[in-house]
Amino acid sequence: MAKQLETTLDSFARRESPVAWAVLSAVIVVSLLILLVLAIAARNWLYTLFVLVALAAAIVVSARNLLGLQRLAARSDQKLIDWQTALPDIQRQNLNLEVFELSKILEVESTQLADLQTAYIVAEDLALRQIQHDESVLLMRHVTIGKAPFNAVFVKGDVLNCIDVSFLVVPDIRQEKVDAMLRKITSVKKTFGETGIRMKVRLMIVLVTQLTPEDDDRLRDQIKDRFKNMPVGITTVVNILDFESLQKIYVTD
Repeated sequence: MAKQLETTLDSFARRESPVAWAVLSAVIVVSLLILLVLAIAARNWLYTLFVLVALAAAIVVSARNLLGLQRLAARSDQKLIDWQTALPDIQRQNLNLEVFELSKILEVESTQLADLQTAYIVAEDLALRQIQHDESVLLMRHVTIGKAPFNAVFVKGDVLNCIDVSFLVVPDIRQEKVDAMLRKITSVKKTFGETGIRMKVRLMIVLVTQLTPEDDDRLRDQIKDRFKNMPVGITTVVNILDFESLQKIYVTD
């Protein structure tokens, strides 16, 4: 049974409004600007200097307060997300589907499927290790948000990053696979809108490859074409990682 992460009562605590802080900050800054104009008009340079210092301090403090409130709001919103670990059946189905597609491309025999499955699992693990290292964050692996399963997710600032991993042995990522990824991230964004979660969402596609330099260039050109028409409000980033390089970093000496 999927285990849902705990949602505590402070999820429903009253939130300070960034709008109220923004209005208050604007009133203070505008008031100081008026005083600055009056001081300059009166040619009172000492008073002008004091007002300038106060104005600079007010701008810095207001910016820090608003940034802090945004971070608090993001942390509060995290507690409202319907996190669930992906069911083992779902994980197994996704793995078998990826391995089956690879087996057709490589034309491997059924006796080699177990080795191919192991290679895929290793590739995914090493890729997620690299992303965790690059982003300096902890990943939650095999998480379902709403009804959308992802290989991993992580939160950075006010952005929920959803990771989809694929293992490519040819310079081609099928449009059907891209469309499926976009449907999942669109589903997450829709869920956030319906539940009032103000966090942004980003799709991070991680492609682990075994390609020649020429095929790698061909794949990068294809990716530009595949993602040229992105849905409004959806941010996507594609990371291409070489399987051999990952093994040298994390496995072999």
